[in-house]
Amino acid sequence: MNKFVNYCKLCYNELAHEVTWPTPKEVMQSASVVLVATLIIALVVFAMDWLFKSVMLFIYSFGA
Repeated sequence: MNKFVNYCKLCYNELAHEVTWPTPKEVMQSASVVLVATLIIALVVFAMDWLFKSVMLFIYSFGA
């Protein structure tokens, strides 16, 4: 039990005094970058899916 308590104290000390936390502005900037990147990737995947569907429908139209 003593090891666990010591571990908890060390974790608290590190999180409270040694970790450099980002400012709210930095968090918002990072979140914005992630949001924009996610939207771009989603649009690229959507475009690839639409293109693949169109190509496959074109190919299948020859068989019918």
